[in-house]
Amino acid sequence: MWSMSRLVLLGLAALSLFIPSITQAQPGSVEPGAITSQIIERGELICGVNGTLPGFGFLMDDGSYAGFDVEICRAVAAAILGDADAVFYVEVTSAERSVALITGSVDMLSRNTTWTFSRDVEWQATFGPTTFYDGQGVMVRAADGIATLEDLEGGVICSDGGTTTELNISDAMAERNLDFVLQTFSSLDITTEAFYTGSCDAMTSDRSALIAQRALTDDPAAYLILGETLSKEPLGPVSSQSDPQFADIIRWTVWGMINAEAEGITSENIDSFMESTDVNVQRLLGLNDTPAGSHLGLDNSFM
Repeated sequence: MWSMSRLVLLGLAALSLFIPSITQAQPGSVEPGAITSQIIERGELICGVNGTLPGFGFLMDDGSYAGFDVEICRAVAAAILGDADAVFYVEVTSAERSVALITGSVDMLSRNTTWTFSRDVEWQATFGPTTFYDGQGVMVRAADGIATLEDLEGGVICSDGGTTTELNISDAMAERNLDFVLQTFSSLDITTEAFYTGSCDAMTSDRSALIAQRALTDDPAAYLILGETLSKEPLGPVSSQSDPQFADIIRWTVWGMINAEAEGITSENIDSFMESTDVNVQRLLGLNDTPAGSHLGLDNSFM
């Protein structure tokens, strides 16, 4: 079995490995599900992303979106439509995620969303594979001399609203019998601005988000991320339970990219694998009449 750290490394390396396919059902294949059918009919995938998190989902100066989570959207679009650029991106805040998913205003979410029991059942959601395993951290100003959570007793800690970070920081401070004030905001950008302008003594979020925000400052050394990791944060794509087949497409697109990485298959050397006699490669790529995509309403060569 793959270790979680190995999966994270493989997932990061696999993002460039998806191969465009032709979306045409094979003889005897199942029909596309409701969400998949809508995607095919409109000719694009609507993907809910974070537009303010460098490295994961970020709106570039030229109007395009870039980042690890954005590439998952592109991979799913490539699997279904044969075109990784056939994605309409919708920026979704932490608080808006459940509504966007439940109402169907997005086909899927790919924006640093932690897989939890309550979200799984209350959002009527299906979580895809964990693509990035994170943990919650706390960032402070280096000049304040804060080295541990105990140094934040009586202070103000800022967080995004509608996230697991609120509960996690409250639990962590309560376990240490520390009093503090929790200030929440509607987005990471606003939370970060409140911290930088001195409204908070600290801000808390996923460690990856803190690292990304710190990297954007003029002086990253002026900010310190404390050593404590307050939680386990398995992040990954999410879709509605209303279309299990679409959830399977997301799941097997991610697993397929990881398997391609394990086999050494890339977009640059794919042609050399098309005549492979390795049964695992044949199954992955839908070669030799392998009925892979037909079970998902896709072309067998979707990967």
